[in-house]
Amino acid sequence: MRIYDIIAKKRDGFELTDGEIAFFVRGYTNGEIKDSQAAALLMAVYLNGMTDRETVCLTNEMAHSGDMLDLSAVGSVTADKHSTGGVGDKTTLVVAPVVASLGVKVAKMSGRGLGHTGGTVDKLESIEGFRTELSGEEFIEQVKKTGVCVVGQSGLLAPADKKLYALRDETATVGCIPLIASSIMSKKLAAGAECIVLDVKTGSGAFMKTARDAQELSRKMVDIGKKCQRKVAALITDMNTPLGNNIGNSLEVIEAVEVLNGKGPQDLREVCVALAANIVSLSLNIPLEKAEEKVALALSDGSAFLKLCEMVRLQGGNVSQLENTDLLPKAKFCRRVLSPSDGFVSFTDAEKIGSSSVILGAGRKTKEDKIDHAAGIILKKKTGDKVQKGEVLAELFSNNESLFDESEKLLLSAYEFSSAEPKKTPLIYETVR
Repeated sequence: MRIYDIIAKKRDGFELTDGEIAFFVRGYTNGEIKDSQAAALLMAVYLNGMTDRETVCLTNEMAHSGDMLDLSAVGSVTADKHSTGGVGDKTTLVVAPVVASLGVKVAKMSGRGLGHTGGTVDKLESIEGFRTELSGEEFIEQVKKTGVCVVGQSGLLAPADKKLYALRDETATVGCIPLIASSIMSKKLAAGAECIVLDVKTGSGAFMKTARDAQELSRKMVDIGKKCQRKVAALITDMNTPLGNNIGNSLEVIEAVEVLNGKGPQDLREVCVALAANIVSLSLNIPLEKAEEKVALALSDGSAFLKLCEMVRLQGGNVSQLENTDLLPKAKFCRRVLSPSDGFVSFTDAEKIGSSSVILGAGRKTKEDKIDHAAGIILKKKTGDKVQKGEVLAELFSNNESLFDESEKLLLSAYEFSSAEPKKTPLIYETVR
């Protein structure tokens, strides 16, 4: 078997066999296949697509290219959650402890932020002393003990995906739904959970800009999970507007704590309840309505918040910063951004707002950049809100005052205004189960 023949076959629009896909993934992972050859095959896939069978095979081969986490020692049912990336998306900080407080084990590996989207690991590292790197033994023991652990992504899980994703980023083949689906699901399968719930974002601040693409990706990933004997659901959620009001690492921890204490913005609470309820429903095999009731109770009676505190304490974090969020990192400087118009906010471009927070130091332009955990934005007005000229649209926070001008200019360009109240759009477009 030759990689040359596999490239030519896919270039001409033919379906690859399981053996050919396995030969490619294994050969590229161990260095026998060159970057130039892998890039050619990726482009052929980008242009000609993959069948459902090919996509499932590719996903399985990538998942098995490294360690496959065995969660059998944890006992009970295990669950994982994944978001395709957004602005203000701190749902893991809420959903993981909620679900764990209801008896579902959550063994989650999360990523860091890059570009305009934030990362769960960066948010958790806002908490003094919190460890996001644990040994495999520590990881399993914590899940057994408290039911939840959130750590950084292990480099030993799905190494084929790590290599292929870097190459896709260099060859303009990132936006290919079979490749996106196999990338996400290979890591989820390798992480070992029986139940997987996916938050597929769509809109200006998401990688899936249209609802149609988000729907196709969702169905593809749910199909992969089903064929790999996992329980999977995908929620297609709006990301034209940032989720919640706070953007930036310590600011988002504060907002997550508010939701876990029965408060917080309604949009964030709604998405968190939907995600958590789907996990509980699939994991415990109960009706979704019953799961929603259990989730609502966990948020109102304080049990979910206590579970977050327990997780943070076991991972070395300073729990007093959750009990009193004024102790979390605070920026030295603040600037208020004022509305240039009267009327209604008709649109807020989430990607521009996310990029504005990156300018302040809340995110990274490259993987090597350092995060300012205190930097970020608090939105005072979002899509649909009535506003008067001179009223505060947002507050910018940074430890470097010189960054405010550029950030404010980009933030203002994200806002559109109208004289009429805009039509409301749903937060959750569809659930694929």
